[in-house]
Amino acid sequence: MVVSSSNPHGRELAIRKRIASIFNKREEDFPSLREYNDYLEEVEDMTFNLIEGIDVPAIEAKIAQYQEENAEQIMINRARKAEELAAAMAASKGHPAQTDNDVAPSQSSQAGVSGQGQYAPTVPGGQPRPTGMAPQPVPLGVGFDMHGYAADDEEMMKVRAERGRRAGGWSVEFSRKRAFEEAFSSIWIC
Repeated sequence: MVVSSSNPHGRELAIRKRIASIFNKREEDFPSLREYNDYLEEVEDMTFNLIEGIDVPAIEAKIAQYQEENAEQIMINRARKAEELAAAMAASKGHPAQTDNDVAPSQSSQAGVSGQGQYAPTVPGGQPRPTGMAPQPVPLGVGFDMHGYAADDEEMMKVRAERGRRAGGWSVEFSRKRAFEEAFSSIWIC
């Protein structure tokens, strides 16, 4: 699948995002750091070649073969990433992340829910999720926008925007003072 876009940076980002969602192994998945670095180098070479349009059919075939052979591992890693995101979201909102060990046995067997905002990677009975063309894992109990951040109500968005401006040193008074200084510095008196 070749992504075409008038924006070359957007095209590169789309390709990198797609490749990262497929080739999502971590360092702990490899017996040595050397093997992990070789894996990262191979993934980056494929990404670069896709971006530059070099030998695209061969790379797409290699990606399809990798997806077929590693479908279960890809889904497990996506689920793990979703769980980490949910835990980080819970921590950022001041809620301690609840794990499967913290849930009562009667609760953990109900629909695989492991806590508010967390993705449940198993079905009742502890069996792994089915693999194949299943949809990507989605955290439960938390709404996310298209960038993966928690969707907030309008009031919270205003509060965050104001905090961001203050954290960046922006203020109405500062802007007004700068505008006056720039305006008056351009006046020449002869």
